[in-house]
Amino acid sequence: MKTFLKTTLAATAFAAAAGAAHAGSHSQSIVDIAAGDDRFETLVAAVTAAGLGETLAGEGPFTVFAPTDDAFDALPAGTVENLLKPEMKGDLTNVLMYHVVPSKVMSGDIAAGTMGADTALDGAKVCVTKGDDGVMLDDGSGSMAKVVIADIEASNGVIHVIDKVILPGNDPSCM
Repeated sequence: MKTFLKTTLAATAFAAAAGAAHAGSHSQSIVDIAAGDDRFETLVAAVTAAGLGETLAGEGPFTVFAPTDDAFDALPAGTVENLLKPEMKGDLTNVLMYHVVPSKVMSGDIAAGTMGADTALDGAKVCVTKGDDGVMLDDGSGSMAKVVIADIEASNGVIHVIDKVILPGNDPSCM
């Protein structure tokens, strides 16, 4: 069921993104890139279920910290399926918006050794740090999400691939 749902939603999102791409854009938007990459099937399904495809295909600029399918699979059993239910659209939207910053932040823009806060689309504080382990995000839960692929440029911003889904509701202490 999960695979069928993910495949169906990903195909729908891909078709919508492809239509937008042919509407005059010579570069790919964040949605186009995610829809064309099989590491983001769950993310694309979630963006589609939340109705955020048009927003993230918009002008931006956006920085998207994009969890891979493996990151979603690491959530407690049933979490993704529950969030994809129509009655959970508000919660799903909050989770997704927590992964998006309304500006373009390249990894090189973050000074080594710094920890700074940025505001996600949902208004929550997201802490980003750069150290010996690379760029990390602190969601306030005591564990960090690591940027495993940085600086995938899109026509409307940048994608940083992360290894963990960060969840709103925790208050990270940025120093």
